[in-house]
Amino acid sequence: MAVVSLRLNETEERTFRDYAKLTGKTLSELFKESLTQEIEDKLDYQVGLEALEEFQLDPTTYDIDEVIEELGHDL
Repeated sequence: MAVVSLRLNETEERTFRDYAKLTGKTLSELFKESLTQEIEDKLDYQVGLEALEEFQLDPTTYDIDEVIEELGHDL
């Protein structure tokens, strides 16, 4: 397992340790969860931008009844 070093000032360290204690999680868990969430958010944002670009090229929309009819009630 890899080890990553992180530089924190005293205030950051105290804040992070206090929060870890409050949540009952380790600093490692909190950092991994936070970084994972940040990556997911950026990826979701990118997918959203791509979907917007695609929609702007073809702004056709469908209501729910049209979708059900098109899919043959296979929802």
